[in-house]
Amino acid sequence: MNKPAAKTPLLREQQILKAPASEYMNAAQLAFFKKRLLQLHSTTKARIQEARDQMASPPEFNDESDRASWEEQNTIALRILDREQKLLPKITQSLERIRLGDYGYCLETGEPIGIPRLLARHTAEYCTDIKAIIETKEHFYSS
Repeated sequence: MNKPAAKTPLLREQQILKAPASEYMNAAQLAFFKKRLLQLHSTTKARIQEARDQMASPPEFNDESDRASWEEQNTIALRILDREQKLLPKITQSLERIRLGDYGYCLETGEPIGIPRLLARHTAEYCTDIKAIIETKEHFYSS
C-alpha cells in the first residue's frame, strides 16, 4: 500500500532566521519562499488590475485643480504600475529557480544569498557583495 507523500510543514520567519546554515534552502525553506512568492504574485496582479481600473474610469471634474490633481495621481500610479509589471517576471523567475533548486544562491558566484536578504527581497538574484558591484557599475556607466 502506497503512503501519501508527506507535506512539508510551513515555517515561520523566526524559524527560518534561527535555522542553522546546514539547513539553508532545505525543502521547508523552499516551501516557505514559494508560498511567499505566490502570494506576492497574486497581490501584485491585483494591484495592477486595481490601478488600471482606477485610471480607466475618471471621475467627473467641476474644477481644473481637481483634474490636475487626478492627473498627477495617475502619473504616480503609472510609475508604480510600471514597477509592479516589471516585478511579475522576476517572481516567475524566482519560482522557476525554486523548481530547479537554484533559489537562494547568487547567480554570479553560487554562494548563498542569505535568509535575511531573501526575506527582505524575495526575488533577490545576487548576494549583497555582487549586487553592490553591479549597482556601482550601473551608476558609473549611466553617468
